[in-house]
Amino acid sequence: MPRPIKWRKVCSLPDNNRFGPLDSPADMTDTVNMTIDEYETIRLIDLDGLTQEESASQMNISRTTVQGIYDGARRKLAESLVNGKVLRIEGGEYQLCDGKGNGCCKGSCQRRRYGRGFTENQENSNNLNNKELEYKNENSNAGK
Repeated sequence: MPRPIKWRKVCSLPDNNRFGPLDSPADMTDTVNMTIDEYETIRLIDLDGLTQEESASQMNISRTTVQGIYDGARRKLAESLVNGKVLRIEGGEYQLCDGKGNGCCKGSCQRRRYGRGFTENQENSNNLNNKELEYKNENSNAGK
């Protein structure tokens, strides 16, 4: 029996999930796919300046797992930049945080910082915005 999946906690989804050369066609088949959890490690480590250990704590996974995710994400970014490929961010084994910043280090929870998603009186499980619902639908359909 395989180990159960340990979902990686992610504070927010990217505002844009497609990046690449300006002259690339929208239906370009030569793409690099980055998962949401890989995007989150890049955001936490490179943008917010957290250590791998702090990022691991925030994402609710081990430091060595963060290191592996981060290495893969950097490789994908480099491939996209150097080879001029489109980078798509979607999928992965993640769960959105509750928006209240519970367990988030150094206030880097984007939902709390930018007021995305939740107010203090809303429930945390059934109040996803439209963008998050689209991601959830794409991810559930991808596994079928």
